[in-house]
Amino acid sequence: MRFKTLNNLVGWLVFAIAAATYLLTLEPTASFWDCGEFIACSYKLLVPHPPGAPTFLLLGRMMSLLSFGDVTKVAPLINALSGLSSAFTVLFLFWIITRLAGKLVLRGHDLVAEHAEPTIGQRLQILGAGVVGALSFAFSDSFWFNAVEGEVYAMSALCTAAVVWIMLKWEAHADEADSDKWLILIAYVLGLSIGVHLLNLLTLPALGFIYYYRRNQTPTLKGGLIVLAVSFAIVGIILVGIIPGLPSLAGSFEVFFINTVGLPFNSGLFIFLVLFGAAIWFGFRLSYRLNSRLLNTAMLSLVFVLIGYSSYLIVPIRSSFHPTINENNPEDVLSFVSYLKREQYGSRPLLYGPQFNAQPIGQEVGSKRYARDPKAGTYKELPPTPEYTYADEDKMLLPRLYSYEPSHIQEYKKWVDIQEGVKPTMGQNLSFLFRYQMGHMFWRYFMWNYVGRESDIQQAGVVTPVSNNKNLPARIAESPSYNNFFAIPLILGLIGLWFQSKRDSRDAFVVGLLFLLTGLAIIIYLNQPPREPRERDYTFTGATFAFAIWIGLGVLGIADVLGKVVKSDGLRAAVGVLLGLLAPGLLVAQGWDDHDRSDRYNSVDSAKNLLNSCAPNAILFTNGDNDTFPLWYAQEVEGVRTDVRVAVLSYLNTDWYIQQMKRRAYLSQPLPISMDDANYIQGTNDYLPYVPNAQVQNVDLKQFIGLVKENSMLLQAQSQDGSSMMSFPTANFFLPIDTTAVKGLGIIPKDRAGQLVPRMEWSMGKRAIEKKNLVILDMIATNNWKRPIYFSSTVAPQDYMNLQPYFQLEGMAYRLLPLKDPNYDPRGSDEGFVEKDLLYKRLMKDFSYRGLADASIFYDENNLRFPSNYRDKFARLAQSYLDEGNTAKAKEVADKCLAVMPDKAIPYDYYSPLLVPALVAGGEKAKADELMDTMTKRSEQMLAYYATRPDAGLFDDDQRVWLLGLQSVYRAAEMAGDKPRSERAVKLMQQYYPQ
Repeated sequence: MRFKTLNNLVGWLVFAIAAATYLLTLEPTASFWDCGEFIACSYKLLVPHPPGAPTFLLLGRMMSLLSFGDVTKVAPLINALSGLSSAFTVLFLFWIITRLAGKLVLRGHDLVAEHAEPTIGQRLQILGAGVVGALSFAFSDSFWFNAVEGEVYAMSALCTAAVVWIMLKWEAHADEADSDKWLILIAYVLGLSIGVHLLNLLTLPALGFIYYYRRNQTPTLKGGLIVLAVSFAIVGIILVGIIPGLPSLAGSFEVFFINTVGLPFNSGLFIFLVLFGAAIWFGFRLSYRLNSRLLNTAMLSLVFVLIGYSSYLIVPIRSSFHPTINENNPEDVLSFVSYLKREQYGSRPLLYGPQFNAQPIGQEVGSKRYARDPKAGTYKELPPTPEYTYADEDKMLLPRLYSYEPSHIQEYKKWVDIQEGVKPTMGQNLSFLFRYQMGHMFWRYFMWNYVGRESDIQQAGVVTPVSNNKNLPARIAESPSYNNFFAIPLILGLIGLWFQSKRDSRDAFVVGLLFLLTGLAIIIYLNQPPREPRERDYTFTGATFAFAIWIGLGVLGIADVLGKVVKSDGLRAAVGVLLGLLAPGLLVAQGWDDHDRSDRYNSVDSAKNLLNSCAPNAILFTNGDNDTFPLWYAQEVEGVRTDVRVAVLSYLNTDWYIQQMKRRAYLSQPLPISMDDANYIQGTNDYLPYVPNAQVQNVDLKQFIGLVKENSMLLQAQSQDGSSMMSFPTANFFLPIDTTAVKGLGIIPKDRAGQLVPRMEWSMGKRAIEKKNLVILDMIATNNWKRPIYFSSTVAPQDYMNLQPYFQLEGMAYRLLPLKDPNYDPRGSDEGFVEKDLLYKRLMKDFSYRGLADASIFYDENNLRFPSNYRDKFARLAQSYLDEGNTAKAKEVADKCLAVMPDKAIPYDYYSPLLVPALVAGGEKAKADELMDTMTKRSEQMLAYYATRPDAGLFDDDQRVWLLGLQSVYRAAEMAGDKPRSERAVKLMQQYYPQ
């Protein structure tokens, strides 16, 4: 069999192994974080968060069609898109490695161009290198994580692998007359990849050197520098000139021809397209006149980048139809530019800017912003976004210590010895870059993939070959995510790097450049803050991809070393391959259990349970990603409770989202927002400061909203720049209640009839009222209790706006009612009056807890948070029954909680000891004792473990959780009259938290 055929067959076998692995471990529904949003937006071609991923959405939509109307199959099909993308990435990686290995084994002879046929021993080395390297990457931690969920990173990796493979195809056929077709294909893939993720652009410098080395047999330093400059210039042209640049220029044409010339909307855009098309035609015509192959290829490449980039046209097209998910509302060219530039996320200083304690010395007007005014037929200019200016002495090169947020400053201090009010030195600045941004946020992640990972706890470290889990706490030692690869993949990769550098330094440089640009260069560009909401290892799979090439080539290095003692080519190759296979073997053996999500339904069940906590036609306020995106999936894809309008608190600070909330969505009527567009347009009422007025003791909410709508002088205050803005004169608000009308609505439970108040009173506090708070207050004042209003129980307490005395717990959400809880204690942690019958029905009968009792399913740190919320609600319900003397019901509730979430599957947490009083009262003291002892033992183990770690400060949050667990045990033991256990818990708290 010819080597080319064998190479193809083995490659497809590797593809089949990878694809089977991913499909068997695929998550059957929408994962947490962005997956729910991407799946929902793929299914209905909606508009996700900027800058969007239209290529992914289009392919996801095509995959979803295979569900044939069964909406429960949509999520696994779109997840499978990631799995198949990852498998194809592995396939391309295999062929990349075999081509590079062939060049090393055949000593400069080209497998493709010269049709060389390796010997049996050489074939085994080349194919073995491909298998070892490709499967090592296939089973690496971060890449496998991306492969089993509906996110963009798997497809982004496919684009990276594809362009490298295509470039190697060009290299093999560079002397053929039509070889430029491969370069044009790369341009098209680059264009498509823009609609997935921008990471693919970082491959261009490495591709540039492949081109340079192929065209120049005697490369020079000067030539190399020119290649770098040209490559980065192309990256800049695409990243700045094409992606936002062309739409920005089109936007300028649009504003000019509509506002100045007086033409109708979209005329300027049309004129720009005609002129741009003419410019492209002229470029092609010039290439023919000059007979310039280079110019013609460049023009074709530009056109094919634009053809791929044209997938972005679905963003304004779909946005113009006002879909239910329409983030930033990019329906015209101007808002589309803002969408592409991710303006809502702000910016971070990159090469030069202020350091963390720099004080602004003034403001300057930002770039002009426009919005379409249909009535006037023009684009009206919006209030410009002010930008702070800083003194030159407060700026520095490569500012890494830049964030002035107090929490971030405290995190900086864990890495660098800085002082507030003292400008950091360049040494301190670079120390943070090397220790945190590069060391902790890149090399730690890299080592996770090819050395070992300690646990799923955020900030977890690296397991080294000499590590063992004998003396570790059970939470870490027994976790499926404790993986020790004994650094074998790393060692094999270093052997491959050494061998390739010795045999072919040019290709080694190309692979090394690919590794650096998709790894450390991203670190420089991202300028990550000192604290992230989750681990970011998924960003750097390009670097682990590049290193996997060296892992594969390590097989050749081993065979080369063995050549000194083993003369048989076949035997050397066999030994090298067998030793090399230890790497992927260890990776898959250690990684299967913590990457297998095949029975995990937690995220979508949590969303459905939250939606089913609400009464019909409800308004539900939620937090960020994990609170919201699974809800979007449940409603958009599976059609669950579309009568409930989900309102994301952070988005309520934007005008486009408020406008969308004022429209109907499925079964949900528009939200009761009385303010006009002018009241909440960006730059107006973004926040209302507290400006006390001694003559105003309290304020009627409805009157206050009316004054804001009128832009009343009574609420005007002067801002620092001299302009006027709305304020509020007192923290004390009240809302009169029409008790007769409320009773007629039938929303008052019988057992709470006596708690109905004629006037709600609460304090907004003295911090500024954000736009989202203003909108919520508007809805409360306007709604008149006609629609149920709920806050998710996971919302940050400050967003409850001190309305907790009027909360009623009805599941996983609190309902706002004009009923004052007589037992509410602002010093306590319990919020919301427990409406027992309703809560019992939902927790005990309605809610779904699929898989939470299965100990074989791995739930990582993120997935354990929502079961913890369930336990809290079970404990609240059980305690309410105890308070009324119903021990049988309390025991029933506690037993149900332990049955659906047993410790073996969902380990006991802070809320578990709250079940102890119900268990003791129900005659199950042994079970209660076991629960408290288990929690105490685990807390002691974890706190003792952290006390020995020099980097314990990184785990402040986790230590706090275990201390709270001890506090919970103490309270439970006190309530149960168990002095020894309460004293034990107190002693441990004093030992590990002596304050």
